[in-house]
Formats: sequence, structure tokens, C-alpha cells
Amino acid sequence: GIGMAPETLPTIFDLFSQADVPLARSRGGLGIGLTLVRTLVELHGGRTHARSEGIGKGSEFEIVLPLVVAEMRSPDSDAPLRPKRPSARRRILVVEDNPDAQSALQCLLEMWGHDVTVADDGAAGLQAATRDRPEIALIDLGLPRMDGFAVARSIRAKLGDASPLLIALTGYGAPEQRAQALAAGFDLHIVKPVEPEQLHELIEEYAATLRSSAQVLSIADETRERRGTG
Repeated sequence: GIGMAPETLPTIFDLFSQADVPLARSRGGLGIGLTLVRTLVELHGGRTHARSEGIGKGSEFEIVLPLVVAEMRSPDSDAPLRPKRPSARRRILVVEDNPDAQSALQCLLEMWGHDVTVADDGAAGLQAATRDRPEIALIDLGLPRMDGFAVARSIRAKLGDASPLLIALTGYGAPEQRAQALAAGFDLHIVKPVEPEQLHELIEEYAATLRSSAQVLSIADETRERRGTG
């Protein structure tokens, strides 16, 4: 790789700052990838290290993981941990231009049993949303061709009340960016990296809301039918 300056090394695994990072990124760069790596490694009891002799001299990354002999089990049970299962299978769209983040999120959602469609830029995400009509859309804000704000506005304009639950899943976490995301039509604004448990709970909460709405509609229909026959 291109290497790193010495002053960069102490913070290389931190979530990237918002300074001078354009929404329409034309090049890859330090974003959430290394933060995600560190988080995953630490969840397994490991640690990460980065070394570089300077710009133009490449970089070296080291991951150290403990040797695990025993089978992983839940804290309150002798049974091995199992992947979470959703209460209902959902159609979910992921719009993310970082290949690693996109792949990790897709694998996680599919492991939970959902049907996942992915897009790696804003224009493709809008096309997928109008074509596939997902129930939930996880959209990055910093996207090439069309940023996440424009994607949300366009989805709302095209689909109206049939729009999916729009979740901004992004590294842009300043208060003004959150306000801008909600104003653009997002239902939720979540700063990366998101905890899998939090994401699972959000999807389940959305499913519960849909079930409640369906029950209300069903009761209303039954009432109308009784009144019509009475």
C-alpha cells in the first residue's frame, strides 16, 4: 500500500473523522474498515497492530487471536449459541460503496434469514428500491453518483407511502448531518459501526410495528363488514 505517516499510526483504527471527506468519494480510503476489523477481533478476545515506515513504504497489519478450545456457549445455557432468527423474513436493500462493509452487512442479514439486495452507488440503489420494493433500506450517506440524501428524497418522491423503512447507516454522525438525513426522508440515522444486536432489534421492532398495523386494519375491516351486514 501507500504507507502511513508516523503521526497517523496511533489513531489508524479509530472511526474516521468528518474533516475533508467528500460525499461523492471517487477513491477508497480510511473509513470504517479498520474500525470494523478491530471491533471484530476484540469481540474474539484478540488485538490488532499496525506498522509502517512512512509514506511510500507500505503498511503491515497484524491480528492476534487467542486459541479457543472449548465450544462457545451462551452465558445462561449449556447449549451452543445459535444465529438469530427473525420473526419474519424481510426484503432488505443495502446501499453501500465500501465492498467490505457491504459484504459483511449482507452476510449478517442473510444469516438472520432475510432476502438481501445490494447496490454500490446511489443511482443503483434508487433503481433497486423502485424495482424490488424492499421493506427496509440501509443506505450510506457518502455514495458515488448520488449521495444518500438524494437517494432518500428520490425514493420518497417515487414511492410515497409505499416507501421502505429508510435507515441512514453512515459514518457521518454530526448533529447537522443527522438533521439533514431526517429532513431528506430517512426514518432513522445510525452511526457506523452498528452493533449487530442493535440492528437486529431495529428490524424486529419494525416487524412488530407492521404486525400491529395489520391487526388494526384487520379489526377495522371486520367492524365495517359487521356494520354492512347489520
